Amino acid sequence: MQTIDKIIKTLFIPYSGLLSVIFGVMILSFPIGAYVMYNSDIGKDINYQYPMDGLGLFLGGIGYKVPISFEMGDAFIIAWAIFLILFSVSYFGPEDSLLKTLSNMMSNKLKDLRGNALVNMMAWFSILILFSVIIETIQQSFGVKIESPASSNDLIRFFQLGTSPLTEETGFRVLLIGIPLFLMFSHSASWKVFFKSLWRPSKYLDISSYKRPMILIITIGLLFGVAHIISGTPWSPGKVTQATVAGIIIGWVYVRYGFAPAVLIHWATNYFLFSYLYFISGLSQSATINDSSNPFSNTLEVILVGTGILAITIKILEYTESRKISTRQIS
Repeated sequence: MQTIDKIIKTLFIPYSGLLSVIFGVMILSFPIGAYVMYNSDIGKDINYQYPMDGLGLFLGGIGYKVPISFEMGDAFIIAWAIFLILFSVSYFGPEDSLLKTLSNMMSNKLKDLRGNALVNMMAWFSILILFSVIIETIQQSFGVKIESPASSNDLIRFFQLGTSPLTEETGFRVLLIGIPLFLMFSHSASWKVFFKSLWRPSKYLDISSYKRPMILIITIGLLFGVAHIISGTPWSPGKVTQATVAGIIIGWVYVRYGFAPAVLIHWATNYFLFSYLYFISGLSQSATINDSSNPFSNTLEVILVGTGILAITIKILEYTESRKISTRQIS
């Protein structure tokens, strides 16, 4: 047990350093994404004042179009502000701040990584990226490619990517996971408990076993994967596997750590990554945003994959250590 504990503490040093880098790049993505929306030329003949004739919502996993007229920039800044609020809330809690958590990791004083929502968000986001890279590599070896939806305009595409995490997480996670979990595990009919459980299910519901929640999470994850190729502007069929794994990971994070980190993982896969891709594309006047020769994208991918490997290793070691402790207590 002491050997495992020493290994974990040793891994905490590079792990906390990588998390610090990811945090810094994420912070910078907020002004960069705003620049892409309001000052770049990726929209060619349109800008943030472009009128939209409907708002796309995902309720219960089904896409709806609400007939509301608005300017693209207005809806974008509302979503942007909500993400910034969720990011700030996650930075300061629920128990320790990000800075204190990272400091404790570096000084080997940390015993539980669940004290900060942003640390858990970045850890599971990096794990998601690791699995996505593995899935894409395996599928490409069999000739199955993941192709993004065709878009008539890059600015409209960035707007859709930047706002969809809120609507999709509300529809897939809150409505299809949060409400069923409340019905299964709540012992109170209080509205206060209901809304608290939707915010952070594991904290406000008496979930003694995660077998039923995992069945629900996997089922909704499959629905999330299929929805990417049958609704709205569809991806290629190869996206199903990747999106399903992402849906399962985000579903687990929602149940275990709450709505804010779950939304922020989706935000990171959409707004965070694409804000840089569109920004670099605008600077280089490139027609594509997924150029594999882009040094920044390659470096960021290496950082995220490396962090994902460390995160999985630490979680496996922590689980092994907890199992040994439980076995000793029983015996």
